[in-house]
Amino acid sequence: MTTTHSAPFTLAQVGTGTARFPSGVPIPTHSDQMVDPYFKTRMPKEHQIDSILFWPQEKGIYPGLVLLHDWWGLTGQIKDLGARLASEGYVVIIPNLFGRLGGMVTANDDVAAALLDRLNPDHAMVDINSCCEYLNTRDFAKRNIHGVVGYGMGGSFALQFACQRKRLRAAVSYYGKVMQPRESLKDLHAPVLYHHAARNSWATAQEVDQLISAAGEYGKRIECHTYSDAPHAFCNEMKPDAYRADATAVAWERTAAFLKTCFQGA
Repeated sequence: MTTTHSAPFTLAQVGTGTARFPSGVPIPTHSDQMVDPYFKTRMPKEHQIDSILFWPQEKGIYPGLVLLHDWWGLTGQIKDLGARLASEGYVVIIPNLFGRLGGMVTANDDVAAALLDRLNPDHAMVDINSCCEYLNTRDFAKRNIHGVVGYGMGGSFALQFACQRKRLRAAVSYYGKVMQPRESLKDLHAPVLYHHAARNSWATAQEVDQLISAAGEYGKRIECHTYSDAPHAFCNEMKPDAYRADATAVAWERTAAFLKTCFQGA
């Protein structure tokens, strides 16, 4: 078992708020809004991303993390994870990736699968990138010092995003699907930590083998850990049949250590 480390901040020291901003266009700054008399009444043409923010309240400038939810939507469980990541010393933004589908949250796997089928992955990539640009407008977030952490569906998007945003510092994928074809991993820009659930029929062992072999072939830094008794969604305590407390604790410690290494000196 990995030794439990102590986070630099307690949950009581973490602030929270909401943010809404346009996707795929420059983020308006406070000064932009001040000089635009119609800012509050104009109907925006672009999709507006609804998100939740968490950050350490101690005055400082912190690296940013985009946290990507699983196919059940932006649940209370993912919000709790956002607060925990912020207590590790990050500004965390969680976009509602189902915003274009009404922002749904569900506990039903069939409904979740239908939502994923309807989600346009290209739109998701633009939304995630806009989250990084939004962080660049916050005075308590370090500019272009960002990472991405995702679970399940969000873990798949985390891997894709790490192949698109060149300035990304870290990507953590919990049991996400690996992109096909594997040659797309040539474009991987950030170090990756991948948590593989051995009893996973959605993101298979064959995909993970491809991820590892691609790392060697293309000279990419990919760290992969397999959890032998773990099914898909083993970190989700809202899914009692899947949840594995011990594996979740080990994966969290590995994630915290990996992120700390990636942002060292940033």
